Amino acid sequence: MINIAVLGYGVVGSGVVEIIKKNSVSISKKAGQEICVKKILDIRDFSDSPERDLFTKNADEVFDDPSIGIVVETIGGIGAAYKFTKEALSRGKSVVTSNKELVATHGPELLKLAKENGVNYLFEASVGGGIPIIRPLNRCLAANEMYSIIGILNGTTNYILTQMKKQGKDFDEALKEAQMKGYAEADPTADIEGHDACRKIAILSSIAYNEFVDYKKIHTEGITKISLTDMKYAESMDSTIKLIAISEKIGDGIMARVSPAIVNNSNPLYSVEDVFNAIVVKGDAIGEAMFYGPGAGKLPTASAVVADVIEIVKHWGTCGSYDWVVKDGGNVIDLGDTRTRYFVRLKVEDESEARKAVENTFGNVEWIKACNVSVESEVAFVTADGLEKEHLNSLELLRENKAVKQVANTIRVLD
Repeated sequence: MINIAVLGYGVVGSGVVEIIKKNSVSISKKAGQEICVKKILDIRDFSDSPERDLFTKNADEVFDDPSIGIVVETIGGIGAAYKFTKEALSRGKSVVTSNKELVATHGPELLKLAKENGVNYLFEASVGGGIPIIRPLNRCLAANEMYSIIGILNGTTNYILTQMKKQGKDFDEALKEAQMKGYAEADPTADIEGHDACRKIAILSSIAYNEFVDYKKIHTEGITKISLTDMKYAESMDSTIKLIAISEKIGDGIMARVSPAIVNNSNPLYSVEDVFNAIVVKGDAIGEAMFYGPGAGKLPTASAVVADVIEIVKHWGTCGSYDWVVKDGGNVIDLGDTRTRYFVRLKVEDESEARKAVENTFGNVEWIKACNVSVESEVAFVTADGLEKEHLNSLELLRENKAVKQVANTIRVLD
């Protein structure tokens, strides 16, 4: 029998305990041994819980117990979670986590510590909730040289954008609804500003390319500036708007960013709606493969945590943690040196003069007319493919042109 301890009895932690208890027979068969939750560490009181005899507020009862071989960390953040993870690994206990912030921030250090102590540090649930993606990248696709990852990695923002597109709700209304349904936190900043997706693409990139990608170096934009008018323009382009996380191996560097993007209906990500996530990976042998499913939620995320626990128990005594190369000076290519196309909306004084200014600045562009909406004193276009820094310089020139009142919005176009 393998005893585990669960640190943090929140949404995911309680889900882990629930799944292990409910599916104990099938889990034991798959793992080859019985798995038992021996302790639950949490500073709160759960006197009414059916698991009340397992609770403790004393961390020493977990770390000093030699019979506990696996610690499940679902506290979140990088405070106590970081301290407890290091303590567990140093004591020779494997750790399983759903904590994307901790993995994205301290992954190399914790993976090294796990290896030094002959244990595992696994984090399948840190990306994509219940979607199996990390283990397939590391094992099933191990024969491939991976060269790109593109995905919708945040269910909250995807739900909001779906409501804007299908129900005609503005951003604030869609966000409030997401909060009412429990899809968004009271403070939704990490989701709507793209930070959550940024940490996830950093983790996936680190695994795919076998080198640490620092999320702090990834250019990140959220969806707060997306309007219903933008959605109508995208519709006229047979497209929609998604929050897209993308990374690509280019030579010795990695292009990575998170931002809203206009996605054409020929792209498989176009039809991913509501709280679902999807991840498209490309490798030299497999070509393109897509992973799709619920990106968050109590039981989907907890199921991924328990799957990691089973993985460790099945291969008990072996160290299967990842080993990321950390490059001096980093490896993320400066955003200005990457290529893209832009959709641009301009508020103008004179449409004819504005179009001349655009073509004098950007050269040939594709002019776009909004679908099913009247937009006065406004022009919109899509640029040709070019360097980010060149597009930004051109946009600055337009802002200074008297024919342009305002750059209303700019959105990248996913090719």
